[in-house]
Amino acid sequence: MWNKTSAAKKLGIEYPILQGPFGGNLSSVKLVSTVSNLGGLGGYGAYTSTPHEISELFRQIKASTTKPYNINLWVSDSDAVDGTITDEHFNRVKQLFRPYFEEIDAELPVKPVPFKARFENQLEVILHEKPPVFSFVFGIPSQDVLEQCRRLGIITAGAATTLDEAIALDAAGVDMIIASGFEAGGHRPSFLASAESSVTGTFVLIQLIKEKVKAPVIAAGGIANGKGIAAAFKLGADAVQIGTAFLATDESNAPAIHREMLFSDAAKTTTLSRAFTGRLGRGIANRVTNEMLHQEINFLPFPLQSHFTSHLRKAAIEKQRWDLIYLWSGQIAPILKHRSASNLMKSLIGETNQYF
Repeated sequence: MWNKTSAAKKLGIEYPILQGPFGGNLSSVKLVSTVSNLGGLGGYGAYTSTPHEISELFRQIKASTTKPYNINLWVSDSDAVDGTITDEHFNRVKQLFRPYFEEIDAELPVKPVPFKARFENQLEVILHEKPPVFSFVFGIPSQDVLEQCRRLGIITAGAATTLDEAIALDAAGVDMIIASGFEAGGHRPSFLASAESSVTGTFVLIQLIKEKVKAPVIAAGGIANGKGIAAAFKLGADAVQIGTAFLATDESNAPAIHREMLFSDAAKTTTLSRAFTGRLGRGIANRVTNEMLHQEINFLPFPLQSHFTSHLRKAAIEKQRWDLIYLWSGQIAPILKHRSASNLMKSLIGETNQYF
């Protein structure tokens, strides 16, 4: 059977189908439990959560499912030196974005306070609560942390956007490697080279990694149906991670307009941009991403750019100006069919069965 892979066995799940762990408050306990209860691995992106919020998250997930699940964090959660930027840099960004704020009568934000990295404090909760699976992006935790995970029985999975990143994760002893192709929606989690230079496609990346790495490979990016799952497995993947298709379901915490746009003609055109967060990510192309091409040098470093544009986002939502809001989406969105996570999961399993 196609589902009896080494990854499925190690993860303790019936079907090697992982739900992408969305950050930015787009994940939900309901989606996690739905996927896990149907034999897959639900995932929750908690990189913006406080340690207290993560503790509460564990309580809610445990009350919703007895099956394995995944909690995801960002190893590197800031690109700002000392967590801040100069007044000159901030004023430059204000002038660049001023026309958008003025167009919708929104007040320009003040300079954000210095950002303090949260990863170490979040890790303490992970090690205390011991989730079945701990996945991470934008780097590799220290050897001490990985060893603690091994002792505690926590399975680790790290994201790689290049072969070199996969080799580094494997050398560190990470249990599984998520091959994150450039087709995927959301941030590009590159950590050894620039995200702009780390744009290998999923189905090439699977093959490259399988040639050099022994750890099970999880294919992520450009997969939304049984045909995609079968193709990934034929190329050597041991599991798949599906993001956009699950993000579009009613069980996700994405706003209604975001979910609706994923089923619209607008989703035919996605782009990679740093304009809204300061880190490169794929979403539905809009007016801002088009007009801000080649302005990357002027953007604030992550997450200060996110803080700045969050004010524009809030005002744009109130005015229903969707052309000023960046909605995460992978390139596969135009083939999406399911608005129910349960129906999507059952379809993925049924369709994949037809190919094996």
